[in-house]
Amino acid sequence: MSDKHHEEGHTGPIKNSKQLLTTVVLAFILPVILIIGLVNFVGSAPKTGAGVGMHELAQAQRIQKVGTIEIRDANRPLRGGEEVYKGQCAACHATGVSGAPKFGEAGDWGSRLGHGFEALVTSALKGKGAMAPQGGGEFNDLEIARAVAYMANSAGGNFAEPQPEAKEEEAAQN
Repeated sequence: MSDKHHEEGHTGPIKNSKQLLTTVVLAFILPVILIIGLVNFVGSAPKTGAGVGMHELAQAQRIQKVGTIEIRDANRPLRGGEEVYKGQCAACHATGVSGAPKFGEAGDWGSRLGHGFEALVTSALKGKGAMAPQGGGEFNDLEIARAVAYMANSAGGNFAEPQPEAKEEEAAQN
């Protein structure tokens, strides 16, 4: 009898397969069900914070148009190089921000003038280095070219201010 008593002391509380199944359910499946229930409970609470309750605004922002069209007066007179420089270029070229060649500084413009007027205009329209593309903004390409001529001539260049072609002038007058 002492042998039987000795064996019972070393066995666990699970004596058969039904007890094992009950233990597995309680130890693993029940906590998972409780966690899922808590997540659903917390997730179903009303949300507070910035932007909550602005469903119409959020929807309008999601479905807004991708592009816009800006209608300009095609018959407006073309602006000269100095006016375009003051309106578009002076912000950087007056002080030399981010390596921009300073207005009137022959040393800054010397190597650039050697590439020719077309290369300077292309750099201005498409952008170069830290300078963003200037084409397609408030000023048309011809006005940007006039500003390039104005800046280059202030530093020793000898470029004529570009003029509109005869076809463009006729279209503007009609």
